[in-house]
Amino acid sequence: MGLDVMVGALVGAEDDVAEWFRAECVTIRAVLEREGLPTWQEPEAGPRFSDRVWGYSGLHTLRRVAAHLAAKGQLPEPLAEDERATDDRELEEAYYDIPDDPAGPFDHLIHHSDCEGYYVPVDFGPVLIDEELSGGMLGSSVRLLAELKVVAAALGLPEELDPHSDEVTAVLDGEDPAPEGWRRYGTESFICLLLMRAARHSVETGAVMAFC
Repeated sequence: MGLDVMVGALVGAEDDVAEWFRAECVTIRAVLEREGLPTWQEPEAGPRFSDRVWGYSGLHTLRRVAAHLAAKGQLPEPLAEDERATDDRELEEAYYDIPDDPAGPFDHLIHHSDCEGYYVPVDFGPVLIDEELSGGMLGSSVRLLAELKVVAAALGLPEELDPHSDEVTAVLDGEDPAPEGWRRYGTESFICLLLMRAARHSVETGAVMAFC
């Protein structure tokens, strides 16, 4: 089952969808205001971004890399074919940790729902937890983008690389007989590139980034 990421939900939206999402934005603004944080105005026109991440399990592979960087300052070995990212000890411990102030180095990447919820184009520290929110947690696309840049640098991954390019596709298809650098982490690199595109679009357009 795939995980979609969208930025600009009100752009070209049908009336019923627009009404529902405006209500979601009201809830998000209320949470931000309770925390004494600035809010934003969701754009209803302009460019829109939408793409599919490598499923829910794929997102955890990138979070596993971030968890190891936070705990040990180095990349983990790539996952073996029979290994699952969610069984990784460092990632398990990171998931059990509660977002606090000051925020950890990858809190906005790790502490967020893997199937729903939002990142807003507002800069704030710890991830916000509130049961009124879809997914229960609210992240900052500003912070997420910064965190993803750190992960990309650790992987040796060029930020400008197109996640759908032939170069990335060849790695995902296992066509590189002796992968090195970021190519050893094909799934993680694809997701990192895609999420960077989405977060950057959110920051540049002022629109919410949504998992759906």
